Order: sequence, then structure tokens, then C-alpha cells
Amino acid sequence: MAVIDQPVRQRAAEVANGRVPLLINGDRLTRAEFERRYEAMPNLKLAELIEGVVYVGSPVSVIHGQPHGCVIGWIAAYRAATPGTQFADNTTARLDPDNEYQPDVVLRIDERAGGQSHLSEEGYVDGPPELVDEVAVSSASIDRHTKLNVYRRTGVREYVLWQVLDKRLDWFELRDELYAPIEPDAHGVIESRIFPGLRLNIPALLDDNLATVLAELQRGVASPEHKQFAETLAARLRG
Repeated sequence: MAVIDQPVRQRAAEVANGRVPLLINGDRLTRAEFERRYEAMPNLKLAELIEGVVYVGSPVSVIHGQPHGCVIGWIAAYRAATPGTQFADNTTARLDPDNEYQPDVVLRIDERAGGQSHLSEEGYVDGPPELVDEVAVSSASIDRHTKLNVYRRTGVREYVLWQVLDKRLDWFELRDELYAPIEPDAHGVIESRIFPGLRLNIPALLDDNLATVLAELQRGVASPEHKQFAETLAARLRG
């Protein structure tokens, strides 16, 4: 049997006793109140505050889970080859007072190495990570419009959006406060402008060919540009 710590038991009891209201889709809350209610619901897996409105996630099917797993594997392999970077899966990111998300995957530069976000005392990401990846199924409209605009406005430098049902992947970079698409090369490959060597074979990803996706990434992390980037971040970490 799992051991539940006392603060979690206490927060759950407060919800059960009605002292802390439940999070409900459509509620308009401040970020502080959103966090208070969320922390009092330890069994809730996903809730986001999007432009001040609460969105509670639905159960996750394999239609979302399998593509999500592929993205995690791709990003994790890059992180393993790149000291000074950090990645996270479904981790709370505080973007501004009205927006607190749980992106599917974030890739960030450690603040000690010059990254633009930092970790809060609670272990949340405060500020915009360098790169966000969203895998969109039922949430495609929100991810394509509202979230895209918030990520742009708050300074997320690259936004990767995989619309699973449409078999479409877009990769945007922030230029002059606007998102511009990064176009793939003749082989369908895109490379990050922020993370040298982070290469993605889009046709392979859409075909669920993870082996080819990882092979393309390995070519990227073997490049001189990636080597220089990794050495620069490592030097910053050493101080």
C-alpha cells in the first residue's frame, strides 16, 4: 500500500469537508486560488489555468499517450547528450498571473547556465522555458490558438505542436515577438534554433518510426555545433 504523507491527507480532508472548493472546468480564478485548490486535490492528475479559466483534463488514451511517449524519448535522448539542459514531463509551468500550464514536455536551459526560467521552491517552472512541446488530440483547438498565443506572449522561444489526428507537426520560433514556422528541409527534418543538434525527422515521427527519429537525433548531437553548445553550457555550470 502506498504511503500518503500527512500534508496530502490534510489537503484531501479539507476538500472532503468542503473547506477548499473543488476545481471545476470554467471557473475563473487567480493563480494563487487555482494552486490552493489544486494542491488540495492530490488525486487530480491534470488541471491548467488558461487565461484565468480552469481546464480540468480528461483521462488520457493511448491515442495521446503513445505519441507523447515518443516525444519524451526523443527529448530525453537529447538531454542525456547535453549537460546544462533539463526536460520535464507534465510539469507545472507558471507563465504569468493568468496562465499556469502542464505542458506535455518542456526542454529548458538550466538557469545556472543562462536559462530564462528557474525552478521555484515548490519545484515548479517559473517563467517561460526555452522550448515547449504539446501533443494535441482533444485539446488541439486550445493548443493551436489560445496556448500558442500565451506561449508567444510570455516568451517561450520555440513551440512544437503535434496535432495527432491531423497527422501534422508545426515548429514555431519566436522572431520579433511573433511566432514564425521553421520549415523542414528536403528530407522533412527540422533542427532547433535554440538547441543545436536537436533534430527531428517529421515524417518518421508521424509514421511512428521512433528508430529513425532517434537516428536523426544522433546525427544532430554528433555535429560540431552541438559539441560547442554543450561545452558552453558545461563551462557556465562550472562557473
